[in-house]
Amino acid sequence: MFKTRLLSGIVLVLLALLFIIHGGYLLLTVLGIISLIGLFELYRVFGIEKSVPGIVGYVAAIVYYLNLVFDFIPDSMMFVMALLIVCMCVFVFGYPKFHANQIIAAFFGVFYVAVMLSCIYETRSLEGGKYLVWLIFLCSWGCDTCAYCVGMLFGKHKMAPVLSPKKSVEGAVGGVIGAALLTIIYGFLFRGSMDVDVPYIFMMAGICAAGALISMVGDLAASAIKRNFEIKDYGKLIPGHGGILDRFDSVIFTAPIIFYLTGNLLQLAI
Repeated sequence: MFKTRLLSGIVLVLLALLFIIHGGYLLLTVLGIISLIGLFELYRVFGIEKSVPGIVGYVAAIVYYLNLVFDFIPDSMMFVMALLIVCMCVFVFGYPKFHANQIIAAFFGVFYVAVMLSCIYETRSLEGGKYLVWLIFLCSWGCDTCAYCVGMLFGKHKMAPVLSPKKSVEGAVGGVIGAALLTIIYGFLFRGSMDVDVPYIFMMAGICAAGALISMVGDLAASAIKRNFEIKDYGKLIPGHGGILDRFDSVIFTAPIIFYLTGNLLQLAI
């Protein structure tokens, strides 16, 4: 299992390098496909992956990604309200075929998976985004790795004993500090290419530390849904890791955090 997990992890990192370095519409297309797969996994938990509410969610995700290219929706709130109204129409005119929880899941999934993952593309599109986008993974996958190592060595106090018995407070602290240190190393390695000063690098580290905290919430949130429905993994797409949501659970939360913090704080410092 460890060998399978390691090999698939290496392949995943290499693919991430390829698509994110390239950026542009290729990255957006790949994220769109990943979002649709993630939506399918989530909708399958609620039993709507092949039904009308699920189809509404898939179409909404596609529309959202197309809008990132063609910008045909003048106000983002129009998209939110239109999706909500369509979901409620499905509920009303299909009653009692669908349960309220399924309609809520169809609406929620579009934002939880598709919209939040699109922030990877949004971050990549910022000024200096080809460097800033990697902060998303430094504070999610980096935090996860550091938290695991520190937790194995020093973990004594359970962080969420019911939800995730293996996670410890010590591991969480190690994950946050580790993500910040990885970012500092990353910043100094690419300081010349980014053309930034030392305070800017430490601002990046602070943003990554905040992102690392949020990444753990994303990880636990995905676990909470699985525990509610008594499933082990969302899927089997990635050998040794599970489905898209199993591997990108923390990235889903860190992507918007990094996008908004780098888009506001760091852009001012450039």
